[in-house]
Amino acid sequence: MKKNLNLTSDPIFVLLKKIAIPSMTGSLFQTLFNLVDTFYAGKISYEALAALAKAFPLYFIIISAGIGIVAGCNSLIANSLGENNKVGASIYSYNSFVYGTLLSILITFIGIFFGDNLLGLMGSSDDSIALSTKYTDIIFLGTIFFLILTCFNSILYAQGDTKTYRNVLIVGVILNIILNPIFIFGLFFIPSFGIAGLAISTVLIQFFACIYLYFKVSKTQLRIIPKLSNFSIRRNFFYNIINQCMPITAALFLVAVGSYLLLFFINIFGDKATAGYGAAVRFEHLFSLPVIGLNTAVISIAGQNFGAKRYNRIKEVYFKSITIGFIIMCIAGLIIYLSSEDIIRIFSQDYEVIKFGSSYLKIAAFIGPVLPVFFISHGLFTALKKTYLIFYSNLFRMVFLPFIIVWFILNIMDGYYNDIFYGLLIMNWSFGIIMLFISRAIMIKTFNEEKKVFFIF
Repeated sequence: MKKNLNLTSDPIFVLLKKIAIPSMTGSLFQTLFNLVDTFYAGKISYEALAALAKAFPLYFIIISAGIGIVAGCNSLIANSLGENNKVGASIYSYNSFVYGTLLSILITFIGIFFGDNLLGLMGSSDDSIALSTKYTDIIFLGTIFFLILTCFNSILYAQGDTKTYRNVLIVGVILNIILNPIFIFGLFFIPSFGIAGLAISTVLIQFFACIYLYFKVSKTQLRIIPKLSNFSIRRNFFYNIINQCMPITAALFLVAVGSYLLLFFINIFGDKATAGYGAAVRFEHLFSLPVIGLNTAVISIAGQNFGAKRYNRIKEVYFKSITIGFIIMCIAGLIIYLSSEDIIRIFSQDYEVIKFGSSYLKIAAFIGPVLPVFFISHGLFTALKKTYLIFYSNLFRMVFLPFIIVWFILNIMDGYYNDIFYGLLIMNWSFGIIMLFISRAIMIKTFNEEKKVFFIF
């Protein structure tokens, strides 16, 4: 019989391996899913590739909501399970679906009615906006499937099961490879949808994934029974979900705002710069997968141990995760730097696109090693129910400071494309050091411990 993970007693390294690795494998295939879209957009034209890059900040609104649900509800359910409160965990599970449904309606409304205006503010031409909205309109109509899927996923994650969603994503990539060319170029009775075909394929795959995860959750101790009364809003629980999830969603929305502002500045250098940067960023996500997996592990492990008041294990998982993440990202940075041009050639043979994309990757390779500090600190804040700190972290790191730095570089220093990312490199490392001390202070205060002489506990 398979032994279930015990997040409050099993060795930390064992838990990190068994939770983080399946999670990062799942994230790998999520990124490959997006890369398949990028690859086929490049096959349509570099204009389609640029349109997809410009659409990403809008798509990220949905991603922000989904990650907010996974992280927030994961920690709430995990806390309840850590306290041996199965009834509370079950109520959180049901109310997460209510929250996800209501949020999906709001996001769909915003995306459908204001998407083209947001794209226009980025400085896009009418043709580029029309191309982007063909993709985003369909994606926004499928928001309900994205968010319901994340509700199921949060229930599984809270119980230490990151393998099921990993398997869903693996199958999703295979289906995306098959369906994308069919819906883009047409086959038999299916007409050619062009860039809209990318969105149709994505929404269909999310729909079938929802059905599969429903059956998987139904086999756990927190199985979902489709009875209307079970989904009635429990005020205190629903308030806790909003209080926990919304700051994470808002914080990640700031990532979308930051991406939007950065694309606004990059768009100054033309569509080929936007296409190269967009392709590079999507591929770069492949190398941030380990820290995403560690973030998931920290939320689950620290969440249950916070409920069980085992504070030493929280400190242990935090520092070990950062150490592991730093080593992995140093190796990843070396690979990115040495193969930057070959990476962009996968998506485009245009010389200018390759030049802009590879230039960004060579600088991003040196930003990578500090990323674990942000991802794992945010996981810690989520587990300790201090998600408002994630909002402020992203407000400064993703929006406020980058805007000031990039504006100063381009308008005062008369800098060029590469100078933007050198400025962001310095900013990320400076802010990362500050984040370490903030995390230390939060743990000392939350655990009611005396201040230590040295940083490491």
